[in-house]
Amino acid sequence: MMTAVVERNVNAGGLSNGVATAASPLFSADNISISFGGIKAVDEVTFDVAKGEIFAIVGPNGAGKSTIFNLISRIYEPTGGRLTFNGEDITNVPAHTIARRGIARTFQNIELFEHATVLDNLLIGRHCRAQPSVISELFFTSGVRHRELEHREAVEEVIDFLNLANYREQRISGLPYGVRKVVELARALCAKPQLLLLDEPASGLNTEETEEVAFWIEDIKNDLGVTVIMIEHDMSLVSAVSDRVLALNNGRMLALGTPTEVQTDPAVIEAYLGGEAP
Repeated sequence: MMTAVVERNVNAGGLSNGVATAASPLFSADNISISFGGIKAVDEVTFDVAKGEIFAIVGPNGAGKSTIFNLISRIYEPTGGRLTFNGEDITNVPAHTIARRGIARTFQNIELFEHATVLDNLLIGRHCRAQPSVISELFFTSGVRHRELEHREAVEEVIDFLNLANYREQRISGLPYGVRKVVELARALCAKPQLLLLDEPASGLNTEETEEVAFWIEDIKNDLGVTVIMIEHDMSLVSAVSDRVLALNNGRMLALGTPTEVQTDPAVIEAYLGGEAP
């Protein structure tokens, strides 16, 4: 079934090379750079992501992909360039405000609370939407009860969306790896993001699970209206769901375009295979 997904024309009626939309992009990275000990992990990388787009970042290990996610998440401070989200410069905003602004992410290595249930982990994803008050929480006022119900309803919507009902009360430590990946995706969605950062969503999954991830990503875009930036090594998944692809190597941009354009770019082929394109 994955083959059938891969063969469809992902750009039919969609975006072409470059951002060919009249509207302003939802997210922009303008010449962003960061160095570690004199080594440039990301070197003047520039790209825009339109609202409703699935944008993939690919490249060999050490290319700077996850570093870009850490810059967007404000875990790292850029040494140059600017980050813009929803028309706002977020280059220097505090990291703890990013989720509240509408950007959520998953991690390459699953970051869940192992001894908590799926439901508890998803409720943690609602933390950025909470407005805590020590006094109101202490007396469990009607406002607190109302917000708690809102959080529960939002979590249940995500549980239904990702078919996690059977796992609701199970602890993370007892779940298969593939289910854990879906739970982490669910926790990110519980934050109600406009922009979702997926760090290798198919890593460690088998073919069937990867196929399911492809469907989830498309549904997240089409049904929830969430824009996606994805880091991924599985080029079948990239080709199946991406509108555009940015290829990196050694922190620098190699190519930007449709999945087909990037995969056939001579510089990309050389970076991946260590040789020249035929």
